[in-house]
This record gives sequence, structure tokens and C-alpha cells, in this order.
Amino acid sequence: MKLHFLTFRILLASALLAGSGLALAGGNHAGGHDAEDSAIGRPGVAAKADRTLTVEMSDAMRFTPSDMKVKRGETVRFIIRNVGQIRHEFNLGTRKELLEHLEVMKKYTDMEHDEPGKITLDPGQQGEIVWQFTQPGTVDLACLIPGHYEAGMRGAIRVGKK
Repeated sequence: MKLHFLTFRILLASALLAGSGLALAGGNHAGGHDAEDSAIGRPGVAAKADRTLTVEMSDAMRFTPSDMKVKRGETVRFIIRNVGQIRHEFNLGTRKELLEHLEVMKKYTDMEHDEPGKITLDPGQQGEIVWQFTQPGTVDLACLIPGHYEAGMRGAIRVGKK
């Protein structure tokens, strides 16, 4: 009997460890959520924001505005509003990161984002992201709820040299 109990405990511990790996799939995986060392910039400090931009997400599968310009080094406070009747997301990343994460979202359809560079909002909700753009180039934005990106819910932030 003790052997079975010990085997059960080992199996339970193994299952919990394996499950924690799935939980981490929402954390620091390639194309994932850890934006601290991202090539697209880093989380900013609201008190140091250079300006505020309001972005609306709609059921027409669009961000308004969908194309923005910022300066390298600029910290932007994004006020994000879901003006639609269904859930939407605002995700910053490279196109490659976003497309990779879209595939993960297709497998884990209940995944939500509420962390630097990413946010999930229910209908009528408003949230904010504060981001510092540290590299010149293009930072893509997308809603990665399955079907939304494919329907055109994406945009770009052009980061100029100072």
C-alpha cells in the first residue's frame, strides 16, 4: 500500500511540474510575453510618458488609429478602448513574434494578456500600456484572438530616429 501511495505522489508531482510548464507557455517563451529585453522596446513609466495616444478596438476588426509614428527613446502612454461588443487584444511585437504567438493563441483560446506590451479587454473596457520605444524601425500591433488578426486587426508603429 505504501508503494502505491509513493508512486501516486511521484506521479502527482510529475503532473504538477508538467502542468507548470504549460502555465509558463504564457510567460517567457519565444515570441511570448516577456518584453523586458525586447528588440521593440521596454515597459515605460507612466509618470515619464512623453505623450498619450488613444487607440480604439472595434468589431470591424480594426485599430483606430492603426498606424502611428513615435520617436526613438519616446515613452508613450497608450489608452486602449474596446468599443466593440466582443473581446479584443492589443499586443506589441515584431511581426514574427506576433505570428508565432498567434499560433499559440489558436491552441489556448482562453489565454488573456494583462502585462507590459499586451492587454486583453472585454467589451466596453479600457486599459493602458506604457511603452518606451528604444530602437528605430517598426513595432507591429495586433489582436491575436483567433480570426481577428486574419480579418485585418493589426497595425504598425513607426519608430523614427530621434
